[in-house]
Amino acid sequence: MGNNILEMINISKEFPGVKALDNVNFKVKKGEIHCLVGENGAGKSTLMKILSGVYPYGTYEGDIVLNGSTQKFAKIVDSEKAGIAIIAQELALVPDMTIYDNIFLGHEIRNGLAIDENETIQKAIDILKKVRVDINPSMLVKDLGVGVQQLIEIAKALSKDVNLLILDEPTAALNEDDSQNLLQIIRELKEQGVTSIMISHKLKEVLSIADTITILRDGKTICSMDATTGEVCEGDIIKNMVGREIDNIYPKREHVEPGEICLEVKNWNVYDPKLGREILHNVNLNVRKGEVVGISGLMGAGRTELALSLFGNPRGYKINGEFYVNGKPVNYTHTSKALQDGLAYVTEDRKGDGLNLIQDIKSNITIANLKALSRCGVINDNEEVKVAKEYKDSINIKAPSIEQIVGNLSGGNQQKVSLCKCLFVLPSILILDEPTRGIDVGAKYEIYTIMNRLVAEGMSIIMISSDLLEVIGMSDRIYVMAEGKITGELKAEEATEEKIMEVATI
Repeated sequence: MGNNILEMINISKEFPGVKALDNVNFKVKKGEIHCLVGENGAGKSTLMKILSGVYPYGTYEGDIVLNGSTQKFAKIVDSEKAGIAIIAQELALVPDMTIYDNIFLGHEIRNGLAIDENETIQKAIDILKKVRVDINPSMLVKDLGVGVQQLIEIAKALSKDVNLLILDEPTAALNEDDSQNLLQIIRELKEQGVTSIMISHKLKEVLSIADTITILRDGKTICSMDATTGEVCEGDIIKNMVGREIDNIYPKREHVEPGEICLEVKNWNVYDPKLGREILHNVNLNVRKGEVVGISGLMGAGRTELALSLFGNPRGYKINGEFYVNGKPVNYTHTSKALQDGLAYVTEDRKGDGLNLIQDIKSNITIANLKALSRCGVINDNEEVKVAKEYKDSINIKAPSIEQIVGNLSGGNQQKVSLCKCLFVLPSILILDEPTRGIDVGAKYEIYTIMNRLVAEGMSIIMISSDLLEVIGMSDRIYVMAEGKITGELKAEEATEEKIMEVATI
């Protein structure tokens, strides 16, 4: 093994109808930060689930060699005993428990049969210092921001004497500041002797932190690259990921002068009864036909809250202000009313709110507009199949059939299903909330291409995104939000990352 802490040799894994991994070989040096990249569905998470014991020995072919010894993990606890910890993309914290209880959950510190609470709190404080979190460990996890929760997950892993830390998309849901903080902590852990494997679709982050980059494509190892030389660039990674060159990740569309205003908000104020405070104040914006309007801002600026207050107000906010759709004053009290007027919303949380993960592609695509497929209350099954196939083919959902369970699809293909679900109601105005979060560069390009096509056909799009380059690359105009207010409006041609951040921090 030389100086390798890990070797995964000829790893193959099959699911019904799909070969997820095909003779993958993967080596990690002791003490390095090793980034694992590839398109959604390339096999990255599957490989790490095998390494961490989520998929036990016997369900895959090949060998795991850790510190020179072949491992046969039957469950996660076996890999943890060997010094491996995995932090999944979906956080695994218990919201109603304290920070210290979460950190030591499953390996509690005991004094006899009872949990030693004082010792637990003190050790939690010591571990939190390692991840630079200076808060009361008696706080409940549900009262923390996503960035801090991600650091609590790392603290939880460190409490188990981890030698090899696996992080699956650790910055996917974080803003820029929280992302940079987390990456710095990973660098500090390296100095303390912790080896890290990080899965990420954010290639700039990968280049900034990786010692080695391994690329998977279609379940196979394509190559490993030494990133310490400075010779690896984004273009090299993309070409190996997707099997082709993508010169411009943001595809250009022909400039067409936008039409009349189709959505307008005036003096929009929103009060959240649960929080007991106003969350949007005096918001004014408009969208024209055939236009992409970006909405940017830091986490907590009120972007999603704005979208939900417009799209039928499902959270029961108290609202006052004027709202016009196609020139008509509206006051939606239910999402169905918004859909009837041609306003649709693709949620940022596709797994929690956008899709039914245990149902198939067909059912997810048609669920929002079954009336179009029904007569006298009976669904026309043949028509439903036809519609689902047409949408699957039109935006290139990669799956064996429309009967595929959505929970088994990659993130990028799940996002496409979520988009199809909204497109089937035939909207004229589409709100996309973080449309490319957690998906790879190839799938992003496909989503952007679809957006351009829809706009060329006359649709109007509001795109909420934390990715500043995405907002600049895809928008005709950009509204910037901060603390529940619109703090600026920029034309795309004058927008830069610096200008947006300047306006977002007013």
